[in-house]
Amino acid sequence: MFLFFLFTFVIEPPKNVKAFDNPNDGGNKILITWEISPSDSILDGYEILRRSEKEECFYKIGFVGQGRNSFLDEKTEDKINYYYQVASVKDTIKVLSAISNPAQSYPQWFHRGKLIILLTFFVFGFLILYFIKRARKIELFIRRIAGLSAVEEAVGRATEMGKPVLFVPGLTGMSDVATIAALNILSEVAKKIAQYDVKLIVPNNDPIVYTVAREIVKEAYTSVGRPDAFNPDSVFYLTDSQFAYAAGVDGIMVREKPATNFFCGYFYAESLILAETGAQTGAIQIAATDSITQLPFFIVACDYTLIGEELYAASAYLSKEPILLGSLKGQDYGKLLIIIALILLSVSSLIFNFIIK
Repeated sequence: MFLFFLFTFVIEPPKNVKAFDNPNDGGNKILITWEISPSDSILDGYEILRRSEKEECFYKIGFVGQGRNSFLDEKTEDKINYYYQVASVKDTIKVLSAISNPAQSYPQWFHRGKLIILLTFFVFGFLILYFIKRARKIELFIRRIAGLSAVEEAVGRATEMGKPVLFVPGLTGMSDVATIAALNILSEVAKKIAQYDVKLIVPNNDPIVYTVAREIVKEAYTSVGRPDAFNPDSVFYLTDSQFAYAAGVDGIMVREKPATNFFCGYFYAESLILAETGAQTGAIQIAATDSITQLPFFIVACDYTLIGEELYAASAYLSKEPILLGSLKGQDYGKLLIIIALILLSVSSLIFNFIIK
């Protein structure tokens, strides 16, 4: 009994207990803070108790160790007042603090910690809209990409030789941005093929990509006034098995001996198998991928290789559409601003650290 009264006298409760809505979240959370008890060094920790405006008594909702001065209550209802107490705990002895202010949780519209992302969004948006408007008035300059400049030459060669053009749209589905970029290239290539009246072969690894690719090619033929020249069998589904697909495409190369091969999209270990077979048949080969691990194989086995972001710029480069050109230019200038900002901040940081030292 004596020890009980001794500890009660020595142990002090935490003071200045405050409760408020946890910032930058979707609601249902209240943050409780307090000043650490002067007796913190001998405590087991702090017990957090809560009572809502609908309840009559406090009950325990959590416990934190000594040295802690905050607790996040994640099980609250929005727009209901909650009251909190924090108890200093030593063995079975608890000394309660005063009751906190009433607090309510509610969702926020915007995470203030991500303000820089919002600012970047507006900057990029402004640049893209500005360059789209400019692209509708004047022709914007885009750095020459050798592989894309050779597209017309490659299709023309197929016309002269009377051989088909093979287009392989990668091995990933429509959820992959590389596949979308590849199909944009297919659209422009199909338009040129329709104008030259060349046979097109598009084997697909994914049934959804096959459906989309078929509609894209059909639309390309229609847009150049040759809907009658479109052959539905030119775009077909082969198989979804990786190496069976590679073997099937290799068989097409050996039998049909296309004059030009396009490898656009995302590829895996089959890339060298495809490119090497195409090289042996004597075809002009143009590859475009953002797969870093497969780029070396395409570079050594193909005549032209589009590296990384060149794949995404290809559709704008070929079509010269103002929306695509403006978007491309806006993104490039946005990246330039980011690089400049990084350089300036890095230099400023170095100068600041040098001055302090």
